[in-house]
Order: sequence, then structure tokens, then C-alpha cells
Amino acid sequence: MLTKEIYERCRKRALKFLKKAKIVITEKEKEEMEVAEYGLGMVDKIGLELIVYVNTDRCCAKELILFPYQTCPEHRHPPVEGEEGKEETFRCRWGKVYLYVPGEKTKNPKAKLPEGKEKYFTVWHEIELNPGDQYTLKPNTLHWFQAGPKGAIVSEFSTKSRDEYDIYTDPAIKADLERKV
Repeated sequence: MLTKEIYERCRKRALKFLKKAKIVITEKEKEEMEVAEYGLGMVDKIGLELIVYVNTDRCCAKELILFPYQTCPEHRHPPVEGEEGKEETFRCRWGKVYLYVPGEKTKNPKAKLPEGKEKYFTVWHEIELNPGDQYTLKPNTLHWFQAGPKGAIVSEFSTKSRDEYDIYTDPAIKADLERKV
């Protein structure tokens, strides 16, 4: 459960990462930062911090902040209300991120799975993103990602974001989670 104390700890740490990366955000964005802990109570291992710059009927832009080896769990963005689902592009801005998608399994992947959650990570084609690298996911593509040893900041550009409809591999994750306290 996301408590006020956990939210503030994660928010303050994320602000330090943004400062290291020299990414300027407004005071309003600092106050509106979200912390996704997915209802698992292990935010330092499975979770992420995010800022939503815009989310309209046509487009969305976010900043995703991940602490060292913090993982966004495996999920997909299914069709919703007659639309084919969210298409998203991840662009690494700082640090390193390992993105996993369907395809040939990578030998010796670099991710470190959260203990007890191994069976909920099923796609293993690794794409390493370093600053300036980007990758586009088609709608309804199963994926997950994890920051490298220093953490990472990833800009996400996508079609309309409807996180409440995301489908997670781990049945313990609830899609309609609150991200602010």
C-alpha cells in the first residue's frame, strides 16, 4: 500500500535523479509526481515514479524515473473502446534501462528479478537502452523494463494513456491503483 511516507520518500529520491540528469520540471510537476507501487508493497523493486506532462485523446508524454534495478512489471496495453491499444515509444534520457519484449530469449539477460515474482516475467528478448536510444512498442505488446545499476530516466511518448485498462501478468497487481497520497 502506498503510504504518505513511502510516496514522499520516493518523490524526493526521484527529484534527485531528475536533478542529476539536468531535467528541469516545474513546481507543479514536482507536486503532481506519481508513484506507482502496484499494490505489492515492494516499490523499491517493483514500481516507478512518473510525471505526466500531457495526456489527451490523441497523445501522451511522461517522464518515468526508476531507481537502481527498479522494475516496471510485465504488462500490455489492450484495445479499449474500439481503439487498438496504446502505442508507446521509450527514449532513455539518463542511466540505462533494460526493456524486455517478445522475441528470441536473450542469453544472460542483465535484469535482476524481484524475489518471489520470477514466474510473472515471461518475455525475455532484451533491448538495452542508453541515453539517446529509443524503442517503439506496438499496441497490445507484452513488455516490462528495469533500470540498470545507477537507475534510469525514460521519456515515454504514446497515444492516449489509459493505465486503468493495462493487463498485468501478475494477478496480484491491480490496474486501477492510486498513485498519489
